[in-house]
Amino acid sequence: MKKPSIVAIQRLDVVAGLTAAAVVLPKAMAYATVAGLPVSVGLYTAFVPMIVYALLGTSRVLSVSSTTTLAILAGTQLGLAVPDGDPDKLITATATLTALTGALLIGASVLRLGFVANFISSPVLTGFKAGIGLVIVLDQVPKLLGVHIAKEGFLRDILSVAHHLPNTSLLTLTIAIAAILALLAMERLWPHSPAPLVAVSAGIGLSWFVGLNSLGVAIVGFIPQSLPSITLPTLSLVQQLLPGALGIALMSFTESIAAGRAFAAPADPLIKADRELLATGTANLAGALFGSMPAGGGTSQTAVVRAVGGQTQKASLVTACAAAATMLLLAPLLSLLPQAVLAAIVIVYSIGLIKPAEFVSIRKVRRMEFRWALAAFLGVLAFGTLQGIVVAIVLSLVGLASQSANPNVYVIGRKRGTDVVRPLSPEHPDDETFEGLLILRPEGRLFFANAQRVADQIQALVVEHKPRVLALDMSRVFDIEYSALQMIMEGERRITEQGMTCWIVALNPSVLEYIRASGFADRLGPERLFSSVRGAIQHYTTSFNQN
Repeated sequence: MKKPSIVAIQRLDVVAGLTAAAVVLPKAMAYATVAGLPVSVGLYTAFVPMIVYALLGTSRVLSVSSTTTLAILAGTQLGLAVPDGDPDKLITATATLTALTGALLIGASVLRLGFVANFISSPVLTGFKAGIGLVIVLDQVPKLLGVHIAKEGFLRDILSVAHHLPNTSLLTLTIAIAAILALLAMERLWPHSPAPLVAVSAGIGLSWFVGLNSLGVAIVGFIPQSLPSITLPTLSLVQQLLPGALGIALMSFTESIAAGRAFAAPADPLIKADRELLATGTANLAGALFGSMPAGGGTSQTAVVRAVGGQTQKASLVTACAAAATMLLLAPLLSLLPQAVLAAIVIVYSIGLIKPAEFVSIRKVRRMEFRWALAAFLGVLAFGTLQGIVVAIVLSLVGLASQSANPNVYVIGRKRGTDVVRPLSPEHPDDETFEGLLILRPEGRLFFANAQRVADQIQALVVEHKPRVLALDMSRVFDIEYSALQMIMEGERRITEQGMTCWIVALNPSVLEYIRASGFADRLGPERLFSSVRGAIQHYTTSFNQN
């Protein structure tokens, strides 16, 4: 197939960048309101961070600005730092939070901590994002109703919203419902369409002709008609904002790396995790100086870039230029935008974080991991969004420890008429075993946390089968820690005392080196060390006259 020319690629990038701008800019303004910030901050976030990432990132199409998750996390932290909502203090706190996020990401890049993105398991992340999605939706409901509540936590906010229902502005609610229905219809009939732009334009037009503000419908209000000015962080807030910045940095990187990998074409360069840390960190640090909120790669906006043919980061540069033009030319019009329309945009594009089907799928495959997902979901609702990150990480690490501490030990048989060996299972009832020979295969890394459990499983199977020879197939053991090696040596001693023989089979080179260094290999001798299960079976059938 003929490759597109450079001119064709550039034309595709321009189209992709403008199309992405129609989706990204309205959503960025909406996400700023989620964080309790002026809509102009959303435009700033779609400007400077996007440019910086385009110059440094390894993904060809990742679009970097604000996201729903980052917005709610930032809003929670800013609410704690500036409880009175003072505008000047909020701007300074936002700059400090974003700068801290950037500095942490850059520091992680220097320390080559890109692997940390894999520390939150997929089921736990599913639960965490579902909780975030529900929190965001509830956060926007008062704007749909045209009421104001004091935020006191998820459960109390539900009661507060219910209490304020009699004060609902029917005009505000009508506008919000119309916007939600229009957005849902356009997304269903025309995926990756500039639906947010259409909703924003319609809301501004209605506000202009009808005078919604005079009818009691809240509008965005004044937006400065200029590019962002320099905003300096303050050291006095560092200690207070640092824990939140850690969580935001983790989620920024996790979302960015996931989106970058999800939309990478086969011919694209590999996404380099440590370089992504540097790129997103620098994007946030530079954005902080120009008033932006924490930024990261967005899945939906990156999908738009890829769907309309974007090939390189020039598309992001075009989107950033559109953000600048919006700030310079369209600020007066944007000030007329109804808050209910922004709330509708947030809800429509946040509800996708809640994926019941994914919970069902997890439960079908792994009930334990379903419980982790459910616990992460409830953790966000019960403890808050930032604490929810801690819950998600702890659950992921507990899950990792649980899996590592409970390795399987399989009884191995041979496919009849072949040299293929595999674990015995009801699916293969004809696999043959050998009287007096028990072949056991432990799997994974053997270390202090699982050594005793593995020993107990081996002992139970030895008691059950009463073999003449126990052959430990170590082909799936890629590493063995000192405690586990001592366990095997002690197990071999006990088996020998009971009149049985222990063979060690198919050792990986590194494990064999440890066994030799311990002196265990000399104790076994070459007659009890085999390079393969096939060789051990052949020796057994020959030596013990088995058929």
